[in-house]
Amino acid sequence: MNPGVEQNAPVGTGPTALYPDLVLTSQDRGHRLQIVVEVETGESVNHLEALAQWAHFSKVRAAFHLYVPGGMVDVARRLCEDNHIYVAEIWSYHTVGDQVRFTLVHRNREAPPVQPRIRTPAPPRTPPAVRASAAPRTRQPPRTGAPRKKTARSAKPAKKATPVRKQKRK
Repeated sequence: MNPGVEQNAPVGTGPTALYPDLVLTSQDRGHRLQIVVEVETGESVNHLEALAQWAHFSKVRAAFHLYVPGGMVDVARRLCEDNHIYVAEIWSYHTVGDQVRFTLVHRNREAPPVQPRIRTPAPPRTPPAVRASAAPRTRQPPRTGAPRKKTARSAKPAKKATPVRKQKRK
């Protein structure tokens, strides 16, 4: 949860990380992102907010739910359609006394648009080239005669002893 200006649960990484109002993850080991919720006020339902945040939240691999005040539902829906922002659900809210009531006003039954990943094909594998000048080797007959002498390896010369440094007197 990211209430107010707190930045506890990011969506994305690095400088492109955004902080929606509510992030719901799965309970399994991977804690996979399931739902991203953005709650707007009457003043924050506008074109700038739609392009700056909603468009990015709709491209995340999780359902994007938008909560707007009751009087701003049509404005939010039109902003999403005009800017091609995919919203899984739009909820309206209003207060009755000291209680907040939520109503589902739009559920998108279409699958979210999937952007195709463009993969560059791997270069075809070619067998290693055979040298034209290299003729096939013929096997030489085994040598006969006196056995070879083993050559002795020459030992490396010993390291010179380094002189011991004396400590300077004060």
